[in-house]
Amino acid sequence: MKLAIYGYGNLGRGVEAAIRTNPDMELMGIFTRRDPKTVRPQTGAPIYAAEEIGRFRNEIDAVILCGGSATDLPELTPRLAKDFHVIDSFDTHAKIPAHFDAVDAAAKAGGTLALISCGWDPGMFSLNRLYANAILPDGQDYTFWGRGVSQGHSDAIRRIPGVIDARQYTVPIEEALNAVRSGEQPALCAREKHLRECYVVAAPDADKAAIETAIKTMPNYFADYDTTVTFISEAEMRKNHSALPHGGFVIRTGKTGLCGEHTHRIEYSLSLDSNPEFTAGVLVAFARAIGRMAKRGETGCRTVFDIAPGDLSPLSQEELRRTML
Repeated sequence: MKLAIYGYGNLGRGVEAAIRTNPDMELMGIFTRRDPKTVRPQTGAPIYAAEEIGRFRNEIDAVILCGGSATDLPELTPRLAKDFHVIDSFDTHAKIPAHFDAVDAAAKAGGTLALISCGWDPGMFSLNRLYANAILPDGQDYTFWGRGVSQGHSDAIRRIPGVIDARQYTVPIEEALNAVRSGEQPALCAREKHLRECYVVAAPDADKAAIETAIKTMPNYFADYDTTVTFISEAEMRKNHSALPHGGFVIRTGKTGLCGEHTHRIEYSLSLDSNPEFTAGVLVAFARAIGRMAKRGETGCRTVFDIAPGDLSPLSQEELRRTML
């Protein structure tokens, strides 16, 4: 399967590394909006200017989009879906239905197949919420993220005028997590489950008060949470915030029995040294599925809910039954 990477930041580098671990895949090229001469790939893969991608339409089986959800993917995914099978990791949960509709229309018009919102949340966490809901219909869902760096939230801060660099940590509130695990089924709003810690490098002449206000009032990202903003130097950012760890928990507690006499807890957790590299692994596995589904003639937009688990694996159905079932 011949894949292309569109966008070469942390996620793009993660995808580049992930493709190397899958012998049934080949990295056809990396497409960047920067000057290709300034980009140094880890693997020696060819680098092209983003606007060149159109001439490779017949050479690419799927394009993995590695842009940000705040402004990149809402425009890029529908545009590229007109000509290519595409996969993205759009993660603004509240805007997923609208994003789906835009990509679905573009893919159907172009006769292509697209997968959106593929990663670990949305993505793997979404699947585990679905499974747990189906198994324990009499129950309650809880999702906790962190403590870790959110790439999407950090990117959103970096788009604010006057911001040079930023890291945003999502931090679960321990009391809420313990209450859920105990089976209490508390009613928790967003502010009661997580804190958001922001570390920002501002330009020398930037209005720091305006930056802090823009962060704390940003809808879909920070407005619904208790958020702290700490301004630091570029040296401190490099020293203390260069890693990109993350993780979290999907928990559902529920009852079974005629009178609800038995209580159960389903918990799925992730602990990630590198958020972008793990997300890249998910994207590459689902790219395999999209390639297979496209060969079967499917078009339009899909989410992880629409993908058969067997299509993710390089193993045959016979091998899966023998080794994993």
